[in-house]
Amino acid sequence: MQIMFSVEPYSVPLVRGISPFFPVFLKYLKAHTESKLFYSSYHPVRCNRVKDYYDNTIRSVSSPFENSMVHPSVLENKEELSREGCNDLLCELCGWGDADNAMSLLARMEAVGFRPNATAYICLITALGNVGRTLEADAILQDMIRLGFKPRLNVYNVLLRCFLRKGLLRVAGKVLEEIDYLGIGRNQETYEILLDYCVHSGRLEDTWTIIGEMGREGFQLNSFVYSKVIRLYRDNGMWKKAMGIVREIKEMGISLDKKIYNSIIDTFGKYGDLGEALEVFEKMQAEGIKPDITTWNLLIKWHCNSGYLDHALELFAKMQEQGLYPDPKIFSMLISRLGEQGKWDIIKKNFENMKCRGHQKSGAIYAVLVDIYGQYGRFQDAEECVNALKAEGIQLSASIFCVLANAYAQQGLCEQTVKVLQLMEAEGIEPNLIMLNVLINAFGISGRHLEALSVYHCIKESGISPDVVTYGTLMKALIRAKKFDEVPVIFKEMESAGCTPDRKAREMLQTALMVIEQRHI
Repeated sequence: MQIMFSVEPYSVPLVRGISPFFPVFLKYLKAHTESKLFYSSYHPVRCNRVKDYYDNTIRSVSSPFENSMVHPSVLENKEELSREGCNDLLCELCGWGDADNAMSLLARMEAVGFRPNATAYICLITALGNVGRTLEADAILQDMIRLGFKPRLNVYNVLLRCFLRKGLLRVAGKVLEEIDYLGIGRNQETYEILLDYCVHSGRLEDTWTIIGEMGREGFQLNSFVYSKVIRLYRDNGMWKKAMGIVREIKEMGISLDKKIYNSIIDTFGKYGDLGEALEVFEKMQAEGIKPDITTWNLLIKWHCNSGYLDHALELFAKMQEQGLYPDPKIFSMLISRLGEQGKWDIIKKNFENMKCRGHQKSGAIYAVLVDIYGQYGRFQDAEECVNALKAEGIQLSASIFCVLANAYAQQGLCEQTVKVLQLMEAEGIEPNLIMLNVLINAFGISGRHLEALSVYHCIKESGISPDVVTYGTLMKALIRAKKFDEVPVIFKEMESAGCTPDRKAREMLQTALMVIEQRHI
């Protein structure tokens, strides 16, 4: 794991001559880079935005519940709560995912001399971490420590997961150092968090290092670990080894659960063997294992990618019959493919069927996506789009912002993609690596490779470690711009950073090398 957390960002100058709206994004990343998180030995301080938020809120209230904006159901009696009641309410707000009102309540509590208990602190850190507000989560942790609380491992695991989601490997490494320094000891969840990140980011060597350490420490290689190993082999083109893991699991007498079945379906789907994927799907149900949203998403995704839209739509309908509402990412993929074929009547029909099933608030997200992909114009401005979702009472999250940004990116609307990023930061949600990868893709689709390179260099300078998707997306942008000579350079940087190139990356490299060779003939 030392390899994983020792990668230093490259010192590469920014590409100049980019469009007028882009410096706002660069300014944000510059400010992000200057955070003490990246240059201190894991002793972060409260960010100014959190401090100002506290100060303004405290000055504006005289009672912890006067003019409260918390959920009405908990304040029906309008009685002033006790210290214990405040802590219970704070936990309840965090459980709803309402981080804004939880932070407001914390400020009101502090204004009258109340302090959260250990459970409330943990709930708050978790809620902030889940919506990508890592700086605030870390600030709360520091408050907790200063007041004499001793955070347990689950708190550090929350922060570790948050930092890795953003690709902040150096800061994640500091969290691990803190865990070791305090003598807390890593648990199964800690290793699974690390393993999940390494597999998703294409770090083959680091993945095996973590699995080896788990074995030495006596942790069980459960279905979660095996499902990640299957995915790892699959992503590296090792089809037979992936299936060999399945046989090994059976020989060991370990029953195949939902995670492993999903990994098998994903493997067959990626290599175009949809018949086998559907057989596994049927066998899964025959053994009494109910498919979850991930199972349906995988089947729909790979049918879309293989061009079998009719089958994808059938699965889409069956999923809803099972009471599962579609993931916005999968819905985006489906309407994007149908839109490419001009089948907007089918999109309209399916969308109307979705609305009839209820879920009005979630339905607003899908309405926005249909509008963007259909280029109808109502939500061509990102700010109007976000305001419309707010009006429906939808809790905005990093995931929703990423879905919206990707929708604009697929339409080549770079300015709106960047505006989504700005709106995301204005909501107090820090852009993660997924969002920045979407931004690279947006510029790549529009043929603006210099700006795509600028985002890439900013990612590295901000302390974020690019993953296999970052490099692959950038290579695709360079090929679109016919900058074939730069593709091998990015490929080498990918290998140097510890990311294992996937099949697509290797294919793009071969394409670039062939063109370069032909030019020299």
